[in-house]
Amino acid sequence: MAKDKEQKPKKGSQEKGAEPAKKGAAPQEKVGPPRLQLQYASAVIPELRKKFQYRNVMQVPRLEKISVNMGVGKATQDPKMLDQAVKELESITGQKVVVTKAKKSISNFKLREGVPIGCRVTLRKAHMYEFFDRLVSVALPRVRDFRGISDKSFDGHGNFTLGIKEQIVFPEIDVDKVARITGMDITFVTTAKSDLEAYELLKALGMPFVKRQEVVQN
Repeated sequence: MAKDKEQKPKKGSQEKGAEPAKKGAAPQEKVGPPRLQLQYASAVIPELRKKFQYRNVMQVPRLEKISVNMGVGKATQDPKMLDQAVKELESITGQKVVVTKAKKSISNFKLREGVPIGCRVTLRKAHMYEFFDRLVSVALPRVRDFRGISDKSFDGHGNFTLGIKEQIVFPEIDVDKVARITGMDITFVTTAKSDLEAYELLKALGMPFVKRQEVVQN
């Protein structure tokens, strides 16, 4: 009986949190999949499968990755510009970026091989869908005199590239702390076999393309 009395307060102390459990602290809240990823599974797949009459679900094109590239040509004269661009791109994408270097020397641009001239990042899975959602829902509507995106930037293999002239359209960037306006190129890589399938995929995900009489042809 004495041993039982000694063990009871130990059990109570574990429940109160005095002694940490072996499995760690209290369980954290599980974050579900991004909103756009759920939309793709529930609405986009059936829509594309019906439109193109795919026999198998695996034939439906999907977004594979998003590559964001920011070039800083004047970084050869002022290295601080590149550091600022790296911080801004990391805050926009929420992921560690990679510094890009010049592949060859060009005397007219005072450029030497191996000199850092930009930064890039590749987004996949959840980060990719979250960035796409923020781009379409928040960033693009903040573009001055925005009237839609042209659909002429497909590469013929189902990939699309979008150019952003100002990084301040993203709410993560504090305008008061921006020293220089910098643009970026955003490339959407899909598994589509044609530009028409990629166009319909991005449009179904919410990409605000300009309404045209002639749509991208297969």
